[in-house]
Amino acid sequence: MAATAAPAPAGTPAPVLPPAAAPPGDQAARETLEDYTLRFAPRSYRRWSPMVVATTALGGIAYMADFSIGAGIGLAHGTGNALAAILVAAVVIFVTGFPLAYYAARYNIDLDLITRGSGFGYYGSVLTSVIFASFTFIFFALEGSIMAQGLELGLGLPLWLGYLISTLMVIPLVIFGMKALSRLQVWTTPLWLLLMVAPLVYLVATDPGSVDRFLAHPGTGGDGSVNTASVLLGAGVCLSLIAQIGEQIDYLRFMPPKTRANRRAWWTAVVTAGPGWVVLGAFKQVIGVFLAVYLLAGTGPATATEPIRQFTGAFDAMLPSWLVVPLAVALVVISQIKINVTNAYSGSLAWTNSFTRITGRYPGRMVFVLVNLGFALALMEADMFSFLNAVLSFYSNCAIAWVVTVATDIVVNKHLLHLSPHAPEFRRGMLRAVNPVGVVAFTVASGLSIAMYFGALGGTLQPYSPVAAAALALLLTPLTAVATRGRYYLRRTDDGIAEPMYDSEGNPSATVLGCHVCRQEFERPDLAACATHDALVCSLCLSTDRIGDHLLPPQPVRT
Repeated sequence: MAATAAPAPAGTPAPVLPPAAAPPGDQAARETLEDYTLRFAPRSYRRWSPMVVATTALGGIAYMADFSIGAGIGLAHGTGNALAAILVAAVVIFVTGFPLAYYAARYNIDLDLITRGSGFGYYGSVLTSVIFASFTFIFFALEGSIMAQGLELGLGLPLWLGYLISTLMVIPLVIFGMKALSRLQVWTTPLWLLLMVAPLVYLVATDPGSVDRFLAHPGTGGDGSVNTASVLLGAGVCLSLIAQIGEQIDYLRFMPPKTRANRRAWWTAVVTAGPGWVVLGAFKQVIGVFLAVYLLAGTGPATATEPIRQFTGAFDAMLPSWLVVPLAVALVVISQIKINVTNAYSGSLAWTNSFTRITGRYPGRMVFVLVNLGFALALMEADMFSFLNAVLSFYSNCAIAWVVTVATDIVVNKHLLHLSPHAPEFRRGMLRAVNPVGVVAFTVASGLSIAMYFGALGGTLQPYSPVAAAALALLLTPLTAVATRGRYYLRRTDDGIAEPMYDSEGNPSATVLGCHVCRQEFERPDLAACATHDALVCSLCLSTDRIGDHLLPPQPVRT
């Protein structure tokens, strides 16, 4: 954070800088400045290179659930259907994730802030924040369950104790935000990749017949043929991971400004660590199918979906017996730590964001770290792992509807129809409370697809619930924008500050101005003029203004 405010142009309310004593709200403001919780991430904080940001973001997809997901689909539907399902899901996730990743990296805001201005409105996006928070504790529970299985096998610990250990051990790591997480992810990624890839390469090289058995596996009661219903059922499970782009964005928002000098590295990092995460994710799912088929003859399908058993069997073929279990447990523990610090971190941001908007109070992110971990621990103790595919298939309908709605608003409503403001807006007072464009599209798409999933529209349509979620969101988002003529996006077009929002290269301005409420300094995009003082107010102070004293009045918005 810069120490001295840049001079504001004529016509800009003068910033009120701190006197000797700060007001009570100053503590809440300071708590958000470690990783810019709920805020625009300023240029002064974004000192990492594109490669470091990308490596940190990709470190967050070290989860082991992919192996279980792939194994479950492959054992149930056969390898051919599993590979087709994984490919279909990967294409959808990549295409929808690209515009979200670009907006996060270009404008330095997280997915909730993007969602606010992309069809949902200031309060309407609370709905999707809860959906995303649910994603983080569901997958925390899955990873924690996998780690507990590893601790049970390696150390003989009962599962309940493994669940507790896997939950508590991430708390110290997630307290410090991006600075600590970047170090953790960069240093552990090479070891994780080596442990994951080495056994696969060894098995293929020493037992070529394993590839033929893998490709020929017919699935439970199947004949090995590829059919649409099986592919879509499998894709529905894989598409539950579509919300992972939100966790990638929690890191991508710290990308440095895009310039002519760094544009190649910038784009490489955004594509690789944004939608590109799904390439590695799909590869892991395929490995999961391969290892499950490889283990079928020895251990049976009951344990072939457990990653600890998969890698124990793989390591057993290439290493001395005394080294097998320790290495398998090490892989599981490293993976669990890498992903679950991200789950706890991102979940805490989503819960805090929702709570602050609804109540006008900022309780501190650590409160919701504990809330998120509590939900995850409850799911683990309820043995969520045993009905993994059912949970993910249900959840995917909500996740698909949300992500496709926001992606469609960015691509179609902003860039093709020009009904949605091109640049994202997230500040209270600038946005309408609820925008029917996103809320209607999401509600109808998720509601109807969930009904299909539970068979309300007949068994024939049941496998098509993910398709319905995506198609309805894709169709209803522009239709609702056209029907409302884009009138419900903005409450105001002028935030009362003469200083331009963006520099000559289109990056958010780095000009530093002061908030007269919390008496902290922030960069231009994080502030708006105050309605009652000749001064500026930051986005968090606007969010915690319970009586609306600082909000500028609405103004007619041209459409």
